[in-house]
Formats: sequence, structure tokens, C-alpha cells
Amino acid sequence: MPITKGAEKSHRQSERKRVFNVRRKGAMKDAEKAIQKAVTSGDAKKAKELLPSAYKAIDKAAKRGVIKDNTAARKKSRLATRVQNVK
Repeated sequence: MPITKGAEKSHRQSERKRVFNVRRKGAMKDAEKAIQKAVTSGDAKKAKELLPSAYKAIDKAAKRGVIKDNTAARKKSRLATRVQNVK
């Protein structure tokens, strides 16, 4: 538990930020799962439609520091490859 007043305030702030970070990460994962579901069902059109929204979620997560820039680039690259290889 925090001992000083400054530590208490820092703890409150981190708890508040955690909620936003979890929400941002969840949105990103939901977008990835939606694309994966479309790819496994073979729906190339739907997968291509979902790609910009997934990019947006990944970029926002990277911008806010939830994930690192290279992680974001890797995720976007792998999603694009999956969408291109839909049969």
C-alpha cells in the first residue's frame, strides 16, 4: 500500500489510466479477432472492410503507449498478410 500522499495520488492515477489502457487493448484485440473470424470463414470482402478499423485501433493503442510502435507495425503487417491470403 502507498505510504506517502504522493504515492497515494500516483496509485489513484495509475488505477484510472489502467481502465483506459485495458479498454484500448480490448478494442484492438476485438478488431483483430473480427478479422481472423472473417479470414477463417473465407470472407475476403468482409476482412478487407474490417482492416481499416483494426489499423485505427492498433494505431491508437500505439499512440497512447499501450503497445510499442514496432509491435503495432508487426500486428498490422500480419493482419494485412492474412487478409491478402484469404481464399
